[in-house]
Amino acid sequence: MKPTVAVLIDGGFFLKRYYDLYKGSETHNAETIAKNICRAAMKHVSVKHELYRIFYYDCSPLDKRVHNPISGKCIDFKKTEVYKLRLQLFEELKKKRKVALRLGQISDFGSWQIYPSKVKALLKGEIALKDIREIDVFYEMRQKGIDMKIGVDIASLALKKQVNQIVLVSGDEDFVPASKLARREGIDFILDPLWNHVNANLFEHIDGLNSTSPKPTKK
Repeated sequence: MKPTVAVLIDGGFFLKRYYDLYKGSETHNAETIAKNICRAAMKHVSVKHELYRIFYYDCSPLDKRVHNPISGKCIDFKKTEVYKLRLQLFEELKKKRKVALRLGQISDFGSWQIYPSKVKALLKGEIALKDIREIDVFYEMRQKGIDMKIGVDIASLALKKQVNQIVLVSGDEDFVPASKLARREGIDFILDPLWNHVNANLFEHIDGLNSTSPKPTKK
């Protein structure tokens, strides 16, 4: 019997990196994104191994209307392309064999924030508050429950001896306790940071580093 591999993908992290890794507008539809997610995951499964399951973690998109504080323009998140694409992606992933969709929630802070680069310019006196434009602010929201779901699944897979290897597609050092537990249980723990920089604290607690998506070209 072949050793089994579970691939756990932090969806928010993957999609942030996706457009740097997969060039061309033809790759930016839900069907193609789902195929590329599965393709990248399967590249972690060698001929000597068998796939246990691909776990994909993400949040349902925010469904509400807000007003931009600079322009007063109403934004209906439900009508945005980001909202539609995310739901379409979930439906495509549900059709894939051995893919488990794990959904959390978006934490809505109900507040607008100025992008850090503009805050820095304000503090340096390079611009004044009156210079802040509509595109310089964003509505604050964060994923809720995703890290916990990933951590629980890593612990469950390790303690129940369901797999021999876990591949985590992420770059978050919050997973260090989970990776340490998995390694103590004899699991080979591999990190795929999608060619992103890896925090030294996380690097210390993995067994290997391997990015299977296309390597981004330097600008």
